[in-house]
Amino acid sequence: MTIKKTPDTVSRIKTGSFERRLSLTRAGLFAGTRMASHMATNWFGSRETRDERHREMLSKQARYLVKELGDLKGSVVKIGQVMALYGEHFLPPEVTEALHTLEDQTSALDWSVIEKTLRAELGEERLAQLDIEEEPIGTASLAQVHRARCRANGLEVCLKVQYPGVAKAVDSDLDSVAQLLRVARVVSFGPDFDEWLEEVRAMMHREVDYEMEARTTESFRQKLSGDSRFVVPRVLPEFSNARVMTSTYEPGHSLTSSTVQGLSLERRSALGQAALSLFLSELFLWGEIQTDPNFGNYRIRLGDDGQPDQIVLLDFGAVQRYDDTFLNPVREMIQASYERDLDAVIKGGITLRFMDQSWPEDILKRFGEVCMAVLEPLSPDSIEKPEYAVNEQGQYRWKQSDLPNRVARQATRSAISRYFRIPPREFIFLNRKLVGVYTFIAVLCAEFDGEPILRRYLYGDLKRA
Repeated sequence: MTIKKTPDTVSRIKTGSFERRLSLTRAGLFAGTRMASHMATNWFGSRETRDERHREMLSKQARYLVKELGDLKGSVVKIGQVMALYGEHFLPPEVTEALHTLEDQTSALDWSVIEKTLRAELGEERLAQLDIEEEPIGTASLAQVHRARCRANGLEVCLKVQYPGVAKAVDSDLDSVAQLLRVARVVSFGPDFDEWLEEVRAMMHREVDYEMEARTTESFRQKLSGDSRFVVPRVLPEFSNARVMTSTYEPGHSLTSSTVQGLSLERRSALGQAALSLFLSELFLWGEIQTDPNFGNYRIRLGDDGQPDQIVLLDFGAVQRYDDTFLNPVREMIQASYERDLDAVIKGGITLRFMDQSWPEDILKRFGEVCMAVLEPLSPDSIEKPEYAVNEQGQYRWKQSDLPNRVARQATRSAISRYFRIPPREFIFLNRKLVGVYTFIAVLCAEFDGEPILRRYLYGDLKRA
């Protein structure tokens, strides 16, 4: 095959632990020295002026550190992306804002390197059975995806090829990033942060284990095989292993494409209902939840001849299995919110360890009310909602409701922020998924009541797998 080299490709990724640790340590020391100098001199002016200067310095520090992370690529970039998504309870806003820009810093690896990797992982005989497009159809921090065709039967497939060395670098990279944040003085460390960091470590190891992802993909495919609203790729085990995962090519439109946005309200709302049902199945029936809310993990396939539009589910590397000891209090809290049982909501919050029995009674009640407000789109018709949050038919308007901002304002106006404690790491990931589902539906500008869907999971005949 001829080797093509595009302007945005790179020929290698630094994966040697010494090489990467040296780069990160050097960056951390430079940033830490600059921050120490700033703190030693930021004594003049009003409190407001000093705070503003400190925020500006923190933002500058964060941008510099993110550039260093982006230059190293590989698992370091993925670690930064995960921290951006789930680090809001531990990192300053300036840092998470800068980390989000890492999502745009993924370059493709040269085909020559990918081809060498495929030969090593699959062998010459297997590789000869595929016609692989050298130009990737997708790039990420840990891997890139190439479209291919099976020569024997013409089946179109996708090969997700992990970059060489990134799996071995996960632990050292995570330790180095944590040390970088510590030396640069942009985060306060403690037991809660350490516990969260270990959850990030476990997540990263799942992300680079393609054999586990293949099993999870097949598990979800089986679970959804009878539901025409969803498409899950079929994994081809003969072309897959721990570092390469090959599955059927499943085309579709991006969620934000003009094609999807131009669908009728009825069709967009049906897709929103499907997304909500999928999340509730994960939570109430399966105990397995895809925790990555990235829209790139979904495609929309338009239906024809009376068939429904479908959501194509593409990535199962971030699926987490939760134990019932955690999920049951969550389920009970949701049911209590639905039934407007404030005492039961508070009890659930205490069980899940983001409320405390020692708090004043009015704080516990306000915290419980905030939790109940999150369920507004799923609440019975008898619960009053803002006029702008419902249409003429009384259906919930997910985008126009502005629910996330209203809940945030409700929490800010009360005194609960002074009592707020960092929730368990499981709850952080679950909360992120819930926000992702709500956002998915809001981007579709869907209008429907979630209450009948939730009621089936609370009181219907659905059985747990």
